[in-house]
Amino acid sequence: MPYLALLFNAFVWGLSWWPLRHLQAQGLHPLWATLLFFLLGGLLIGMSRPQAWATVRRTPALWALALASGATNAAFNWGVSTGEVVRVVLLFYLMPLWAVGLAWWLLGERITRMALVRVGLALGGALLVLRPAEGGWPAFHGLADWLGLLGGVGFAITNVVLRRQAAQAPSARALAMFLGGITLPAALGAVLASQGVIPPWPPLQVIWLLPALALGTLFFVGNLALQYGASRLPVHITSVVMLTEVMFAAGSAVWLGGEVLRPTVLAGGALILLAALMASRDKA
Repeated sequence: MPYLALLFNAFVWGLSWWPLRHLQAQGLHPLWATLLFFLLGGLLIGMSRPQAWATVRRTPALWALALASGATNAAFNWGVSTGEVVRVVLLFYLMPLWAVGLAWWLLGERITRMALVRVGLALGGALLVLRPAEGGWPAFHGLADWLGLLGGVGFAITNVVLRRQAAQAPSARALAMFLGGITLPAALGAVLASQGVIPPWPPLQVIWLLPALALGTLFFVGNLALQYGASRLPVHITSVVMLTEVMFAAGSAVWLGGEVLRPTVLAGGALILLAALMASRDKA
């Protein structure tokens, strides 16, 4: 059951780009959709664990966790909704690259020789993924690639802060992450909408509200499944199983989105995944 729970979470996130694009076509921008998804979970946790509010309020480190979590989800959802899914997901999974520096800076962990090897593999993979199909120097393809990269940085910060705050109650950490998924997309969306960069909140319609609530429920159940599986399996096993999200995303992007996996993207993705696998073994 723990393995199936982790696979379910990876499946939900790996295929999330498809309903997100459907919602965007109905006028609900990914930032607004992210807000809705986390509002549902935040309300459930906030009402069932009222004591978590006080812990979050008096712990600044949990505010940092909220910001990192909000940035992670807003960037990822926006990126896969507008860009090439496989590129965005692979750039997101450069997380071990950023985790090395963050763990050294915030946790005082020593940078080992194998950590440098992982950094080299991840960088090499990123250069291949970003290499244009027609050849030439690696380059970012617009905002979506940058969002994938930003989401990975946020994910690395989230993991490091979670490790620093391991003594906090799980409900407080979860509430902080959900609050970040609500407040950051709301604030960023309000600013960008006022500047005409993204569309404003659309008129209330069943055509987007019901799918949004359904997807929000799936995300919430997926989060519970992740916590269930991760609490019953070693960290390195959890990390490996969660990498199946890349396969779910790539397969669905080819099947449903008509994307083509170029050899350089496949090679770069293999290097990035190898770096992630090495990082997971390092935690064993």
